[in-house]
Amino acid sequence: MSQAYTLWFTGLSGSGKSTLSEKVTAALRRRGEKVELLDGDAVRTHLSKGLTFSKEDRDLNVKRIGYVCHLLTRNGVWAVSAAISPYRAARDENRKLIGNFIEIYVECSIETLTRRDVKGLYKKALAGQVPNFTGVSDPYEAPLNPDIKVSSDTETVEQSFEKIMSYLDAKVPA
Repeated sequence: MSQAYTLWFTGLSGSGKSTLSEKVTAALRRRGEKVELLDGDAVRTHLSKGLTFSKEDRDLNVKRIGYVCHLLTRNGVWAVSAAISPYRAARDENRKLIGNFIEIYVECSIETLTRRDVKGLYKKALAGQVPNFTGVSDPYEAPLNPDIKVSSDTETVEQSFEKIMSYLDAKVPA
């Protein structure tokens, strides 16, 4: 592969975005690609500190990540974003800005996420104790036509990873 792309992982908290994005980043590096991973939690700490979880601030956070991805991608560096990015419009704006944009939807049901949740945040959110919790008390707009859709409900991490890498092998020019 020679042309850089942005791989945009989106999905609910705990769906597996970070796990998969780390595996894909490592695989691209093994292939000799220059890659930067922008994980949602790290970005909120370093690039978007002070933003709240209002719709406006969530959109601003996603746009900031998108702008950094745009700069990296146009300069030959693969950008891998793993952020909830709950609103379609903000993701679509990033697709237009970046161009070489591959949206990867990591689908997972609330039931599965609640079972997996070691911090108990979904249980608290479902009980009304955590305000503005994406997918429970705040909306998550799933992609209508993602480039790649994986399901951490029904697929292993390895199966999802293989699906992503197979797509890249087939669709990204060498």
